[in-house]
Amino acid sequence: MKAIAINGSPRKKWNTATLLENALAGAKDSGADTELVHLYELTYSGCISCFACKKIGGKSYGRCAVKDDLKPLLDSIAKADVLILGSPIYFSAETGEMRSLLERLLFPYLTYTPEYTTIFPGKLSTAFIYTMNIKEEQFATYGYDQIFAKTKDAMVRVFGNCETLLSTDTYQFDDYSKYLTTAWDPLAKAKRRQDVFPQDCKRAFELGARLTAAASGS
Repeated sequence: MKAIAINGSPRKKWNTATLLENALAGAKDSGADTELVHLYELTYSGCISCFACKKIGGKSYGRCAVKDDLKPLLDSIAKADVLILGSPIYFSAETGEMRSLLERLLFPYLTYTPEYTTIFPGKLSTAFIYTMNIKEEQFATYGYDQIFAKTKDAMVRVFGNCETLLSTDTYQFDDYSKYLTTAWDPLAKAKRRQDVFPQDCKRAFELGARLTAAASGS
């Protein structure tokens, strides 16, 4: 049993990475071998539209043909049992690195058929963890519900499943006084970090355990 978590944040020890670490702890507690990958350590591009993954009879049919730092990770994901993606929201979307991963991960498995059916050969339990500055009641104003739904729909189309965990109104800086951040109340942010973020970590732990149990059929 293998669980892979992928950190789409440039920070290795902050909100997104911490939640992914907790999710992997839950997976490990349920019997999985775990791995955490930091995307910003890798050098790669998004899809280059070569269509090698769509060429019938081609040596890369159903697989991304681009050879860079992402290829070994994509190979590992194809063999894994649990996949947990994590990204902060930057400019109303996942980070650029995460978007490039999604292109390379999902597109090779989707067929250009009327139903856009998947040819993913394995069985994978998946989830997406998001972190963001805004509060949940602001989702409709900024269209965040649509952001989460679109990515989830793509994951479900390819892998058949995807859970979503949202961590909102997150603490962004250790010292807000050093930055122009008058849109937020630093004391309220700090209190939420102390009171609410541990609950998000607990939910992430439970998510990892639940995905591993589903993958193992228990």
